[in-house]
Amino acid sequence: MAAVTELATAVGTRAACRALFAPRASYYRDRRAASFPAATALRSRPARALCPEERETVLAHLHGERFQDRSPAAVYATLLDEGEYLCSISSMHRLLKQHGETRERRDQLTHPPYKKPELLATAPNQLWSWDITKLLGPAKWTYFYLHAEGAIMPSEGVLALRHADLRNSCSA
Repeated sequence: MAAVTELATAVGTRAACRALFAPRASYYRDRRAASFPAATALRSRPARALCPEERETVLAHLHGERFQDRSPAAVYATLLDEGEYLCSISSMHRLLKQHGETRERRDQLTHPPYKKPELLATAPNQLWSWDITKLLGPAKWTYFYLHAEGAIMPSEGVLALRHADLRNSCSA
């Protein structure tokens, strides 16, 4: 946008943006952001946030042998049934995430890397390929299907072609 600014002093903003193919809205947005830098104020700790002792208590319950294999929602429900409220379910999830203890618990399938099939021909007539091509017919909605087979030699390309006449045979 510096080029637009330089040119705008001579020919005007509209002409400068048009000449440099720069959107005027982007130019003005960039200019406004440069003149008013965003102030990043430090956010104060919310009044209802858990204190460090309460966090340790919640983590101790979640890590305890009784709840180690249970979800935070199940821990929350069990503790409520016993008359004990520590924090919300989302707070439990947040604490576990802060400590890197959350992950996808379902088994993840890892696919082996796909290896392209390699066709190797060392002599003629060892490798054949086929193709079916749909060709437009003489009238609307009529098509011809060209069935082609070919012998391939690596150094020579396609050596022989053969097509099947499907009107008189059952298979190609």
